[in-house]
Amino acid sequence: MVRRHARFRAVISTTTAGRRTDGDGNGRVRGVGRVRANVRLGRVAGIEISANVGALVIVLLVGLGLAGGQFPQQYPGRPFLVYASAGLIAGLLITASILIHELAHALVARGAGIDVEGITLWLLGGVARLRGEPRSPAAELAVALVGPLTSLALGGVFAAAAFAVRAATGGGLAVATLGYLAGANVLLALFNLVPAAPLDGGRVLRGVLWWRSGDRDRAAISAARAGRVFGIGLIILGFAQLLLLRGFGGLWLALIGWFLVHAASAEENQVRLGQRLSGVRVRDVMSASAVTAPAEAKVSEFIDDVVLRQPYSTYPLVDDEGRLTGLVTLNRIRALPLDRRAETRLADIACPPPEVPTAAPDDAVTDLLPRIDGCTDGRAVALDEDRRVVGVVSPRDVARLASAAEFRTPQSLQGADLATTRV
Repeated sequence: MVRRHARFRAVISTTTAGRRTDGDGNGRVRGVGRVRANVRLGRVAGIEISANVGALVIVLLVGLGLAGGQFPQQYPGRPFLVYASAGLIAGLLITASILIHELAHALVARGAGIDVEGITLWLLGGVARLRGEPRSPAAELAVALVGPLTSLALGGVFAAAAFAVRAATGGGLAVATLGYLAGANVLLALFNLVPAAPLDGGRVLRGVLWWRSGDRDRAAISAARAGRVFGIGLIILGFAQLLLLRGFGGLWLALIGWFLVHAASAEENQVRLGQRLSGVRVRDVMSASAVTAPAEAKVSEFIDDVVLRQPYSTYPLVDDEGRLTGLVTLNRIRALPLDRRAETRLADIACPPPEVPTAAPDDAVTDLLPRIDGCTDGRAVALDEDRRVVGVVSPRDVARLASAAEFRTPQSLQGADLATTRV
């Protein structure tokens, strides 16, 4: 069925696309600024690197902590500016070390056939954003272990540099800075090897349990539960330190523990959702009868003629053959200043095709879910064999199906096709 609108008669058509009416999401608007607070830093080996304000906080915390404490105690009598400069360099280098740690994960994951969306540096370190999961225990172990091994190697490099500088100069702030970086990288490696998801050690635990039992889901749930227990332990330890010793480090431990509990619980929930959706195809989830648009349409006209008249918040952009050329959501339109909407094309604010998660209608939903992220506000697009848009999957669609699927056991879902009835 094709329905046309008066002013967009030659360029706007109706296809089987998705409906989305929930809240704001994250995304990047090309040419008009950003919806999220991440700043692109560039690309390394083809992998996009970004950071948010949390990365700056890491640099400042490390720099000020060293400048106001460790460095003056080790080498007293120097101007504060000297301590601050050495601390700032240490903060930048520890952030660079975290980036190298994540790059190692990303490169090995890419070698294992996993798409890498990018790397983000933030308050608690960094994260390599992978679109998918390892397909074997061996790949799981390789991706997980390479990060800590890289940090250990960096620790050795900084330690060797510290010894070399000490031998040449007899000591000084350069030696203290290199020694701190060596110790910090070793500590980073050891902490990440704790067998608790979502830490690297939790991935190692999942890989080992998966290899021994052959049951990936059960292994993932066990690793997630270990992560939750470890996180609760850190929260208790952090508050005990905060109350008894009145040290800032206790608050930091509690924050890390809270993050681990939250992330581990989310991982377990995702595994259980995957179990409930086993056998469900993309065509069973995608919504129907939404509006597509041409990339050259002006934003202001599109708002007046389509957005205000249609109950959708997701608009795939297509060419004359119906092939995907981008994706626009209400959040991305909202991010564009009012005085620029008359001159801006939809293509200028759209998620480009490489950043839009796509799948065939007969693909498994469980393969698509891990890739639904980024600038599309949680949407994905279903394409036919000719790359034409045939549907859109939103979190609301998945939640609706998951709510119905929870009445069935994971065993009964194996190999089943779960259809939905829309009213």
